[in-house]
Amino acid sequence: MSHRSRRTSSQAHRRSARHSARPASGRALGGYHLVEALIAGWRPLQRLDVDGFALLRSRGITRRANSAVAVDAPSDDASLLAAVERIEGLLAMTGEQACFRVLDVHGPEALDGLLAARGYDATGHSTLLELPLDRARTAAPHPSAEIRTGALDEDWFEAAWSLAPRDGDDARATMHDILAGTPSVQVLLRSNGNGNGNGNGNGDGNGDGNGDDVDGGGAPVAVGRAALVEAGRGTAAILNMIAVDPRRRREGLGRAVSQTLLAIAAVQGADLALLEVEQDNAPAAALYQGLGFHPRGSYHYRKQAGAPPTPDS
Repeated sequence: MSHRSRRTSSQAHRRSARHSARPASGRALGGYHLVEALIAGWRPLQRLDVDGFALLRSRGITRRANSAVAVDAPSDDASLLAAVERIEGLLAMTGEQACFRVLDVHGPEALDGLLAARGYDATGHSTLLELPLDRARTAAPHPSAEIRTGALDEDWFEAAWSLAPRDGDDARATMHDILAGTPSVQVLLRSNGNGNGNGNGNGDGNGDGNGDDVDGGGAPVAVGRAALVEAGRGTAAILNMIAVDPRRRREGLGRAVSQTLLAIAAVQGADLALLEVEQDNAPAAALYQGLGFHPRGSYHYRKQAGAPPTPDS
């Protein structure tokens, strides 16, 4: 186990061939660069490269930051099995059970079947959405949005935590550290001062409204984040942490936050937006479809049977 695994010459050749087939921009991003962009958009506290897998660990908070994902994993059955067994063994040393994130847009193709045969449970089925960004065609930011770019803003984090807290003893500190790991666009909408914003939103604030009933003077009612990451030769905006006060849903706040994130990300040089939506979250899927996002692929997690649940995705 090392912070950067050694690759055989054949593995390096396969990776080079995949790279050369990709476009220069973030449009139609695939393979290695797509996986690395997704990891960077929700950067774990620790990454260990193990036989072509990125083993991500973050104190058990969120599956995205506590799973193994194939980056340049071997495709032959024997080597793939050895890699899986090595990851299982490493985690067993600290009393943990393995969790793999399996993407249909990046191999190896045999991984899901191998894990299923070893008794891993499938969970967290999600859709990966993408949207090419064009600064000239992006909607204007919401006029009352509080916008931060770059390092994690503490006021924004306090607002985000009030709207979308997580369970777990170290959840608050861990979430702070994860979000601080990548430069980002952070957007906050406040109420007009007639209500408060404490709640637990999940980004499904779509509806008939347009987010006009905010003026920046009250409590937080909606937040969102777009991590700005390298994506091949371009920059991708990875949208996450979009949360709306449940008492303010169907007012267009989720749409207003998302449009603002896309607009500022485009100004910051992003040419592609990516986000992940759990497949049972129909309101969020409808919101992003209305913004022009389209499916890029899907993924799910495979957890060793009997493993305790990991909060969120």
